[in-house]
Amino acid sequence: MGEIKISTFDNISLQGLDEDAELIPLLTPEDEEEMNKEELPETLPVLPLRNTVLFPGVVIPITAGRDKSINLIKDANNGNKTIGVVSQKDEETENPGVEDINTLGTVARILRVLQMPDGNTTVIIQGKKRFQIAEVITEEPYLTATVKEASEERPNEKSKEFEAIIDSIKELAFKIIKDNPNIPSEATFAIKNIQSNSFLINFVSSNLNLSVGEKQKLLEIPNLQERALTTLKYMNMELQKLELKNDIQSKVRSDMDQQQREYFLHQQMKTIQEELGGLSYEEEVDEMRVKAKKKKWSKTIKEHFEKELAKMQRMNPQVAEYSIQRNYLDLFLDLPWDEFSKDKFDLKRAQQILDRDHYGLEDVKRRIIEYLAVLKLRNDMKSPILCLYGPPGVGKTSLGKSVAEALGREYVRISLGGLRDEAEIRGHRKTYIGAMPGRIIQSLKKAGKSNPVFILDEIDKLSNSHQGDPSSAMLEVLDPEQNSEFYDNFLEMGYDLSKVMFIATANNLGTIQPALRDRMEIINVTGYTIEEKVEIGKKHLLPKQLKEHGLTAKDLKIGKPQMEKIVEGYTRESGVRSLEKQLAKMVRYAAKSIAIEEEYNIKVNNQDVEKILGPARLERDKYENNDVAGVVTGLAWTSVGGDILFIESILSKGKGTLNITGNLGKVMKESATIAMEYIKSNADAFGIDSGVFEKYNVHIHVPEGATPKDGPSAGITMLTSLVSLFTQRKVKKSLAMTGEITLRGKVLPVGGIKEKILAAKRARIKEIILCEDNRKDIEEIKEDYLKGLTFHYVSDMSEVIAIAVTDAKVKKAKKL
Repeated sequence: MGEIKISTFDNISLQGLDEDAELIPLLTPEDEEEMNKEELPETLPVLPLRNTVLFPGVVIPITAGRDKSINLIKDANNGNKTIGVVSQKDEETENPGVEDINTLGTVARILRVLQMPDGNTTVIIQGKKRFQIAEVITEEPYLTATVKEASEERPNEKSKEFEAIIDSIKELAFKIIKDNPNIPSEATFAIKNIQSNSFLINFVSSNLNLSVGEKQKLLEIPNLQERALTTLKYMNMELQKLELKNDIQSKVRSDMDQQQREYFLHQQMKTIQEELGGLSYEEEVDEMRVKAKKKKWSKTIKEHFEKELAKMQRMNPQVAEYSIQRNYLDLFLDLPWDEFSKDKFDLKRAQQILDRDHYGLEDVKRRIIEYLAVLKLRNDMKSPILCLYGPPGVGKTSLGKSVAEALGREYVRISLGGLRDEAEIRGHRKTYIGAMPGRIIQSLKKAGKSNPVFILDEIDKLSNSHQGDPSSAMLEVLDPEQNSEFYDNFLEMGYDLSKVMFIATANNLGTIQPALRDRMEIINVTGYTIEEKVEIGKKHLLPKQLKEHGLTAKDLKIGKPQMEKIVEGYTRESGVRSLEKQLAKMVRYAAKSIAIEEEYNIKVNNQDVEKILGPARLERDKYENNDVAGVVTGLAWTSVGGDILFIESILSKGKGTLNITGNLGKVMKESATIAMEYIKSNADAFGIDSGVFEKYNVHIHVPEGATPKDGPSAGITMLTSLVSLFTQRKVKKSLAMTGEITLRGKVLPVGGIKEKILAAKRARIKEIILCEDNRKDIEEIKEDYLKGLTFHYVSDMSEVIAIAVTDAKVKKAKKL
């Protein structure tokens, strides 16, 4: 037995019953006898019930909602108060006809009709006896039919078997009432007060937890004893279910801890959220499962995902770990496992794209074309790790975009400048709140493919801290032998990076960890000559700036002489970034003139350049004359390309001390000391009186004291300066030099040769002294860069002095 049900046409409700209403008494044997003697009318209005079955003798309240039902109740209540009640075959049917109702029902008497505050009509009816519909007479305004009484076979009053069944029904009813918390204990008194056996059977049957169909079958059983046995069977089943349920609840209650309690509360809250139209966590899980079926996963990854998804289902969505687990599974679904873009192996097209986007850079372009050629032939080669090394603004980063376009791959870039947390590369472990995958995995998710062109910008500017060394974490990323199983702490699985084409960029190789540098193929991207910058400005930078400022080529024209003036007078760099800024100023001036309808020269002349950009600030690096002893031109490498510098030295009376100024680093000061000691030990060979060293102080200075300088490459320049000073002889005109020296007078090779050569050309230098070992560097430079230069290759300082220092004395030579 369950809760006592109330039958309705549209819905079930006990609302509005008056608390002060008189009690409706249970059926007495006398009432039953009188009821059985009542004559059955020939015709009855038939009332279909949606979700219950009325049994003889049972009193139930029902709420009427359909117009037909309300009209029927009003007419019957104003008449003899007798109606026929039948159950619908399907409770969803709104307007039941003859075929939608059961033909066997119960004659009912209307006891009371109540108007509810909500406007509904509630009627209390009592079942009398069973009847059978013979023929339907009308369907409007409501069903009426001719009826006949349904006969009922009753057992002998002294039947022991029937009495035993009745006793069992009562006993089971008491047990069910006791065990079911939804049934009030007062129901026990009601059962005890029922004196009629048939009414007891009907009362219990009416309140059993059965479907409408099962109750209808009970009502249709003509034999009362058989109906009692069937009722007893259903009661036994209900009692067993109730005992099992109570037993389970008892066990659960004893084992339930705080977390389980929260889980059950959350389940209730989830149901409320769903009712209010909120998010369903189950739907979220189902969506993930559907997405997972579409992924190209290996068996291992698939099993891991399903295991983690099952773990999320068991979690309480209110705990912090739930959101991490959801992010983890979302990452799994978003990552492009085994999804690759198809490489394009049209080498001629690739060459055209590289030439279109970048002027010069022949070595880099050749290396990329070689890589594409090998990949086309083998199609299984692991992607190489290229490192483009050179000064800022020469196009290292933008080259990556061109490579991606040439290959037909996705383009991804991450900046490593200033990165000092290892977790940025490898990700955080899931145990931390706010855990995230590393930048490598995040970028692959963004790319949508597992083989993009991946630019690692400013790899030389990685720094380390107490949070780990990111450059060490990059070792696995950039090792073709290891990165097929790159382990991200958040992902907790190996991810294949072997098909990714990594291109790193750097300004200074010295700051890159040696192990990391060893994993990359270094390609030197050198600076541009003035001629190259002019071409880049005309072909690339000016059209780009015009487009960005909403202008066309008709609005502003800059000729080659004016472009060269901008390059020489307003920029000093190896790249073209400053040049682009200056051209942007020129374009903005034109845009302003157009906007305010002011006249301006579309074809720019030299006066326009100075008017817009101001007077030229950076004069050409000029070679100074050789009239003064001790002044020698050296060649230097800087972060923005090559430059010339002057070494000056002077003598003053004193005790032989050596002073060095010019914001010099430790290595450069040591070069000066080595040069001085070498001259002292070889004074006779140079024709210098050794007594000079004790009578005069020597001061060496490198101009532009605000600029820090360091490195060994000024060694031969300093030594030449000191020899010129002590001998008071002129240094050869239009000569520059670079090289490191030893105490034995050997000349050692130095780096940055191409940048230094370009600086020498800008300064109108004619001859350059280099170490013999630097000859190979000169051979790698294009001949166009070397026009007008003469190179002297030396291996010993005596050769340098022989070439650089002339026999002619300087003006106003000192007598030492």
